[in-house]
Amino acid sequence: MKSKTYQQHFPALTDEQLAENAKKKVICGMSGGVDSSVSAFILQQQGYQVEGLFMKNWEEDDDTDYCTAAADLADAQAVCDKLGIKLHKINFAAEYWDNVFEHFLAEYKAGRTPNPDILCNKEIKFKAFLEYAAEDLGADFIATGHYVRRPPLDQHPKLLRGLDSNKDQSYFLYTLSEQQVAQSLFPVGDIEKPIVRAIAEDLGLATAKKKDSTGICFIGERKFKDFLARYLPAQAGDIKTVDGQVIGRHDGLMYHTLGQRKGLGIGGVKGASENAWYVVEKDLVNNVLIVAQGQDNSALLSSGLIASQLHWVDRQPIREKLRCTVKTRYRQADILCEIQPLDDETIRVIFDEPQIAVTPGQSAVFYQGEVCLGGGIIEEQLK
Repeated sequence: MKSKTYQQHFPALTDEQLAENAKKKVICGMSGGVDSSVSAFILQQQGYQVEGLFMKNWEEDDDTDYCTAAADLADAQAVCDKLGIKLHKINFAAEYWDNVFEHFLAEYKAGRTPNPDILCNKEIKFKAFLEYAAEDLGADFIATGHYVRRPPLDQHPKLLRGLDSNKDQSYFLYTLSEQQVAQSLFPVGDIEKPIVRAIAEDLGLATAKKKDSTGICFIGERKFKDFLARYLPAQAGDIKTVDGQVIGRHDGLMYHTLGQRKGLGIGGVKGASENAWYVVEKDLVNNVLIVAQGQDNSALLSSGLIASQLHWVDRQPIREKLRCTVKTRYRQADILCEIQPLDDETIRVIFDEPQIAVTPGQSAVFYQGEVCLGGGIIEEQLK
């Protein structure tokens, strides 16, 4: 199979390079999406022995209106058939429930806003999948369709941002160790998304025009609020201003996150301006949602944060102050900051400029240039 787009964007390998790669077996995680489909093709073109693996991570219900697993498996199989590679199938639903979903529920119950995609990468894709591929399938490497990069195989492993800044997914992979990076290949990390789609169209792959998946993997396209209500009992309570005035009712603190503007149901408030209302705090003890007006309201701003549950890619704790940049949510522009270690498991982070909506439970991920250093879970914001 040939792709003119591939040939335009990837250098031709020497016979020696192809022969060396041919000794290596790569298991490519096949999600049924275009990124993993093209990843498998790129690996083939680079001479590797490639096989695919489809993971089923969720089966709490068989609601086919929302769960796309069957369609995704069919697409993954169609791509593997087209490429002429074997597709393995594995069920990690038990591991997912125990190590990702139960933690997700516990965090929401505690009033925090977790990121299950980060935990899924940590516990499933780069642990359960990596171990299964190496131990049961004899893989030298695994590969995924993530938009991140790593140095060439003969260089020290580091986690680098994806070339496509609009798609860079290093934020979601900060828990990886150097050893995990060393065992992983990221074939689409060096190209931009439109090129990925163009390669898929050149090849006539079933996934060429498939929409990117959105939302949390186990929720699919259903409404988040409806899904969460099935597992956690919601308790309604007051919405108050920072001055203590009751201006509405919320239907459960777990449905709201710091910095949220839409969906608060606050109508006209006597004596208040026309500015939008934003969530600035969740009072768990009294079950009160606290709001303030205006995106530049000082109640929304944080001078820094405390983070714990730290994961550094090189697995070396930071023992001295460090200048770097941080993201406190995905797609956020880099924030200049200073890391101040409190102990091996906890850091204080001071921003150069105050930031809005720093949210406990989310991840703070640190960078120096293109290199992702690692990150941790935000425990509290500093005023």
